[in-house]
Amino acid sequence: MAVPADEAGNVLHLITSKLPYLPGALRQIGEYLLAHPRQAQSMTISQLASACGVAESTVSRFVRELGMDSYHSLRLSLAEATFATRSAAAGRDEEFVYEGILRGDEPPAIVGKIERSSRQTLAQTAKQVSSDAISRAVDLLHEADVVVFCCMGSSSIAAEEGVMRFTRAGKKCLLYRDQSVQVMLATILTPRDVLIGISDSGKSTAIVDAMRLARQTGATSIGITSVQDSPLAELSDVPLFTSNVAGEGLYGESVTSKWGQLLLIDILYATYAARHFDDTLHHLKETYEAGIRHSRSPGSPPVES
Repeated sequence: MAVPADEAGNVLHLITSKLPYLPGALRQIGEYLLAHPRQAQSMTISQLASACGVAESTVSRFVRELGMDSYHSLRLSLAEATFATRSAAAGRDEEFVYEGILRGDEPPAIVGKIERSSRQTLAQTAKQVSSDAISRAVDLLHEADVVVFCCMGSSSIAAEEGVMRFTRAGKKCLLYRDQSVQVMLATILTPRDVLIGISDSGKSTAIVDAMRLARQTGATSIGITSVQDSPLAELSDVPLFTSNVAGEGLYGESVTSKWGQLLLIDILYATYAARHFDDTLHHLKETYEAGIRHSRSPGSPPVES
């Protein structure tokens, strides 16, 4: 049965109240449900167990810990909780201001929610990283004359990180913020170039168009997305997947969902650097010294310590 609303507001409140007292494996489940209630309500018990890295029997134990008689009751309660929250927001003519953040949440609760969501995103992304896919992506990056990044919105955070890291490792990188320029650039790539498309949904029109055009030129591509059956993933020579964390509310994207993208960029760079250690070290020294010389040149802003 679903948890009565008058007992704990909704099941998310109940989980929050029990979380500090749960043992490790049960706490993992609770943290996942608090971070991803909308996704979890449609998961089977085996899918939830896999997402949390626990056994199905542990999920059943968690259900009993909440005082419910079945996993179906948990899913129903999650659906009721998320529906109630959305309905209340609609009644006030507003949406969530940020993923999982409710009206009246105090700083300690907000800190806890954001920390749990960020940690869960990193853990789930790391868990599903394919070593073979990373290796194949690094092979493409090594052979590339130019590495072009395509992104939009807050996915630009990971793209800019990628440009900085691979430029310092000796690779020529390009990133234009204007999506029209990104699409135009894709038409003049060569088979010696690599396009890295970054889109959480994998459906961003400009990014998908650029990936399709790059394929027509013979360029290879690496896709970073959270949706495995998305157009971006299908167009990628090497798709890499982040944890599926859907943004909430009026503004859609949350920064916590970008931790997975940053993690994959770091993994790609670290793997590339380890495989080409001496060359990378040489370029790191060169680019560092160039930066120091620039900072000391007349008219340059002072270097902050």
